[in-house]
Amino acid sequence: MQHFKTPTFIIHVAGWLLFLTFPLVFMNNEQSGQSSLLLLASPYYWLFCLTYMLMFYLNAWVLVPWLMFKKRYLAYSGVVLLLFAFVYYARPYDKLLGHNKNVMDIMPRPSDAPPRGLNQALQFGTDTSKRPHAEMPFGPLPNEHLRMEEPGFGRMDPFFDFRRPIRIDVISLFIFFMIMGLSIATSTVQRWQNAESKVVKAEAEKAMAELSFLKAQINPHFLFNTLNNIYMLSMMNSEHTSESIMRLSNIMRYVTDDAVQDFVLLKDEINCIRDYIELQRLRLGADAEINFKVTGQPGQKKIGPIILMTFIENAFKYGVTKKEKTVINISLIIEEDSVHFLCENKIYPNTTKLERAGVGIDNTQRRLKHLYPNKFELNINQNNELFSVRLSLDC
Repeated sequence: MQHFKTPTFIIHVAGWLLFLTFPLVFMNNEQSGQSSLLLLASPYYWLFCLTYMLMFYLNAWVLVPWLMFKKRYLAYSGVVLLLFAFVYYARPYDKLLGHNKNVMDIMPRPSDAPPRGLNQALQFGTDTSKRPHAEMPFGPLPNEHLRMEEPGFGRMDPFFDFRRPIRIDVISLFIFFMIMGLSIATSTVQRWQNAESKVVKAEAEKAMAELSFLKAQINPHFLFNTLNNIYMLSMMNSEHTSESIMRLSNIMRYVTDDAVQDFVLLKDEINCIRDYIELQRLRLGADAEINFKVTGQPGQKKIGPIILMTFIENAFKYGVTKKEKTVINISLIIEEDSVHFLCENKIYPNTTKLERAGVGIDNTQRRLKHLYPNKFELNINQNNELFSVRLSLDC
């Protein structure tokens, strides 16, 4: 049995208070205040209310979860039939209605009050047959003795009386079916909510695990390629080797410290991109034209780490050749609630590189689905050996 959450508890309390009010409203008469107090003091009133309250929670917490949901329909039907028979013979509403009527009949009213003192003697004279029953010397009349034994006056009517024919209490049966239906609906909705919560939680845990795995793949992949670039500079005895190591240090600090989070500041991602592009400029020299333009202010905007870097790295992997001048265009437009990224490069097929492409764009697309569900638009086109990536993010 699960504990009530606060909103559910309030709904249950409000519903039962409304249910407890119904008998007071429908059985009230002109003496509203007095009859309501008498009804609240009646054992039949609390028996009526507790009967249906117990049936509701018995069905919602025990019968439905342990019998119906486990497909033990025969056992569940048998228990429901027993509860139905109990209500059929007990007639809780009919008992309450009859008891309330008897109490109202014997209640003294101002118009029926007997005269007192001298006025009483003058009115009835010496005729004892006309005097009030309390003044009669020989006690109440026989028929009034029988009246004292009526249900609801001097004793509580037995809940089951098999000596007289059973009158069908339609209202009690109607309330029974209503209570059972509501309890089944409550249990079903609660089960559906629990199942939905478990599914959402499982999907979130799966997404986090998959995202962590993708990050673990991307970071070594990116660093491995950068180290290869610096190795090539050192082999050529380039004077920019030390500068490349410094830029690589900045990139590694970003990847190991900041990129482990789901989102990082956009300005940090831009700085990492600049360091990476400068490393590529040093490697390629004057034979490459690399255009990188940023429009707008990043401010405090955040973005998924290494997402843009993956497309830029891909451009330098497949868009560079020794046969002709390399041209790579990269632009980033920052708007108030969105970021637009464009990367274009010419494709030079290289079978060796294609076979070792690794994670690349495929993993980035999966990360985008996790980090930006229904909040991104990615278009990858290849026309006339020109490869272009357009990415729009809502952030």
